[in-house]
Amino acid sequence: MEPKTVSTKQQRIAELARIHPEVSFTSLAYHIDFRWLYEAYQRTRKDGAVGVDKQTAEEYAEDLGNNLKSLLERAKSGRYVAPPVRRVHIPKDSTGKELRPIGIPTFEDKVLQRVVQMLLEPLYEQDFLNCSYGFRPGRSAHDALESLWKQAMDIGGGWIIDLDIRKFFDTMDHTHLRNILKRRVCDGVLIRLIGKWLNAGVMESGNLSYPERGTPQGGVISPMLSNIYLHEVLDTWFAGVVKPRLKGQAFMSRFADDAVLVFSSEKDALRVMEVLPKRFGKYGLTIHPEKTQLIDFNKPKTEEGSTEDPSKPATFNFLGFTHFWGRSRKGRWYIRRRTEKSRYSRALKEVDGWCRRNRHRSLKEQHKALTKKLMGHYSYYGITGNAIWIVRFRNQVERIWRKWLNRRSRSPDMSWERFQRLKARFALPYARVVHSYCTAKL
Repeated sequence: MEPKTVSTKQQRIAELARIHPEVSFTSLAYHIDFRWLYEAYQRTRKDGAVGVDKQTAEEYAEDLGNNLKSLLERAKSGRYVAPPVRRVHIPKDSTGKELRPIGIPTFEDKVLQRVVQMLLEPLYEQDFLNCSYGFRPGRSAHDALESLWKQAMDIGGGWIIDLDIRKFFDTMDHTHLRNILKRRVCDGVLIRLIGKWLNAGVMESGNLSYPERGTPQGGVISPMLSNIYLHEVLDTWFAGVVKPRLKGQAFMSRFADDAVLVFSSEKDALRVMEVLPKRFGKYGLTIHPEKTQLIDFNKPKTEEGSTEDPSKPATFNFLGFTHFWGRSRKGRWYIRRRTEKSRYSRALKEVDGWCRRNRHRSLKEQHKALTKKLMGHYSYYGITGNAIWIVRFRNQVERIWRKWLNRRSRSPDMSWERFQRLKARFALPYARVVHSYCTAKL
C-alpha cells in the first residue's frame, strides 16, 4: 500500500480548504477507499485496551483484507452501526479522589474514527489558529509552553486567566457541534458517522446508557471534535471579537480544553473574566467558578541586584508545570517552570505501584521498564530550569525500587551497599534536560 496516495488526497483537501475558507464541503467521503482505510489501520494503535466486543488488534488483523472491505462498504452505505464505548475511570490526580471517565471504542471503531479524522484534519488545519496546540500535526505541549513563556516575558507577565471548563468532554452540546461542523462539512457520510458516534451509548459495569451531551475521552475522533468546538467557542471569538476591543496587549495559549488567557491590562482581564461564563454558557458549557482564576502574574517590582523577594509570589499551573517568577544568575527576573506537585506525586505513585506488582520479575526486566519510565518522564518534564525536580524524581525512583526489591522475600537483604553494587550493573539513566529554552540573555 502506498501512503503517498493518501497524502496527495490530503494535500488536495487542504489546498481547497485554504482557497475557499467559507465553503462547506459536500463531497469528502469519496476520497475514502481501501488504501485510505489501510492507512488509517496502520496509524491506529495496536496495543490499546479492547472495547465492548473484546476484540484485539491481532484478532482483527487475522482477516484484515476482508475486515477492511466490509468496513468500507458498511461505512459508505450507511449500514455501519457504531458500538457503545466501554467506560472506565482513571485517577485525575495523585490523591485518587477525583476520577476521569475514559471511553474505549472497539478496535474497528477506532480505525473508522481514524478514517474520518484523516479527512477532517487537512480541512480544519487551514482554519485553526496559532493559539491552539493540542492534538494537531507538528504541534506539541512544549510548543504551547514555549509560546506562552516568550509572550508572557515580552509583556512582563501580566494578568492571567487560568481557564477551567467544567467536565468539557462530558458536556459538549451535540446540537451546537453539528451546527458548527456543517459550516465546513456537509458530506452526508461523514455527518452520519459522527452522529452515530455521538449517539452510540456508553457501557459501564454492564449498564448501557445514552448520554445526550458530550463525546467520550479516549475516542480517536474526540480530540478533533473538541478542537473544532473550542475553535468556535473560544479561539475565533477571542481573536476576532475580544482582542480588537481591548486597550492593552493580550494573547492566549490553548491545548485541548486547557487554556490560559494573558493580558497586559487588569481592566481588560476583568472585562473578559466577566463575559467568559456568558460566552461558554451560550454553547452549553460551564466555567468552573472556583478553578477559573484571575492571577496577578506581573513581574516583581524589586530592583535588579536586590536580595529582597516578594513574600507571596504568584503561580499558575499549565500543562503539568507550575509557572513562577525567579531570578537568573545575573539577578534578573524571568518566568521559571517546575513540575506541578500533583503530577510529580502521581508519577511516583505509578512507579511505586508498578514496582510492587512486578517486584518478582528479573532485575533485567525491571531495569528495562524503569529506564523506559524515566526516559519518558525526562522527555516531557526535562526543560530548562526544572533540572532539580527531574533529579529528585530519579532519586525517588531508585528508593522505591530498592524498597520493593527488599520485600521480595521474608528475609530482607537489600542493604544500601548491596543496592549500590546492583546499580553498577543496572544503572538507571541520569536526569537530563531535553527541551532547552533559551535563557542565556537573562
